Amino acid sequence: MRKSVILLFILCCPLTLSAQHIKVGGYGEVALSRNFYSDSPYRYSKPDQYAKDPSHGRADIPHAVIYLGYDFGKGWSMQSELEFEHTGTGTAYEREYEEAAEWESEIEKGGEVELEQFWIQKTFFPQLNVRMGHMVVPVGGLNNAHEPLNFFNVYRPEGEYTILPSTWHDTGIGIWGQVGSWRYEAIVVAGLNGMMFNTDKFIHSGAGSPFEFKVANSPGFACRIDYTSIKNLRLSLSGYAGNTLHNGNPNDLKGINYSTGEEKQYSSLKGTLLLGAFDFAYKGKRLIVRGNADYGHLDDCVTISKIKANRAGNGSPYSRRPVGREAYATGLEAGYDILPFFSERGKDQKLFVFARGDHYNSYVPADGQTLMKYTCKTVFSAGLNWMPAPEIAVKCEYMHRFLPSGFNNEPSINIGVAYAGFFKH
Repeated sequence: MRKSVILLFILCCPLTLSAQHIKVGGYGEVALSRNFYSDSPYRYSKPDQYAKDPSHGRADIPHAVIYLGYDFGKGWSMQSELEFEHTGTGTAYEREYEEAAEWESEIEKGGEVELEQFWIQKTFFPQLNVRMGHMVVPVGGLNNAHEPLNFFNVYRPEGEYTILPSTWHDTGIGIWGQVGSWRYEAIVVAGLNGMMFNTDKFIHSGAGSPFEFKVANSPGFACRIDYTSIKNLRLSLSGYAGNTLHNGNPNDLKGINYSTGEEKQYSSLKGTLLLGAFDFAYKGKRLIVRGNADYGHLDDCVTISKIKANRAGNGSPYSRRPVGREAYATGLEAGYDILPFFSERGKDQKLFVFARGDHYNSYVPADGQTLMKYTCKTVFSAGLNWMPAPEIAVKCEYMHRFLPSGFNNEPSINIGVAYAGFFKH
């Protein structure tokens, strides 16, 4: 945390001389939950033993973010984003999950402080902007619009958050532009590390690094297209492609085995990952509807699972748990502002009644891999979002997570408050 605060101070100091060019903002969330199911890490492997466990409560600050941007003039600008996640406690590198046993559910650990964005951009004209640095990878609806006022739930939409990195950010170079009703973005970034994939989260942890640098042996390619010609409606397609097997450190799976003079066993394998996503958002005067559909396919998943299982333990950041061949997530939410029915305050405030459904599976096994039924989940939620100001939302919801037959369903009640916006002098 101290390093992050010092970095923010260094960034701010030279900009104070030209405050009119500074862009400062951010977003944050506070969440309180009561979960009416067991918090045991063994609740999926031994569901009968934990069916009558007491409920448990949680308090969290999922994200607290500071934006800092600056316009240098002549088309040059910069943007940074400093995030405190889950109150910023824990180690510098967030090892999100700790194995309870070989086939058990995983336990979330503490938080982190990290620089999610830091890029410098040259704008030639609206149709062409070149950006280099650490940036958001805009694959899927959540990564493209991850601020808390862009979804109704207290927590981020569960399906996309589970199977994709969120917020997915990496270092590289890209171009983007607006051409009429079309917006495009194409970037090349340091690729994902297949050794960080796992059963419960698919590729969610693959963008992280346990080192003070990001391994970039194999780049990743991402693109996104938004279409906004229809009034109040945005339609979007996005995707990603990249190899993941040799993006670890040390890079000792590739090359020549000097004892035999032959190529190493896994040298030619790639672990190619392909992602495709569709998302949309309709924002009318009182009705908001949003949805997503995401699919991922991973080659060589059996080999990746074998290698990382052999390397797990003894301080290794790798999990023993296998990663599947495929994962998918679908989600749909709708909210309607009912405040104008009851009060004239509806002119400057909003009260949305909403419902959302998600269906996802983080682990679709390849032939020969163990089937784990609990990873296929359906989630329904409903509640209210009160917006006393355009930048603030007070949220409450009932959520019910349905698991396959033989497992215990997981209902919960969540309340929270969130803000997102830019600050003015």
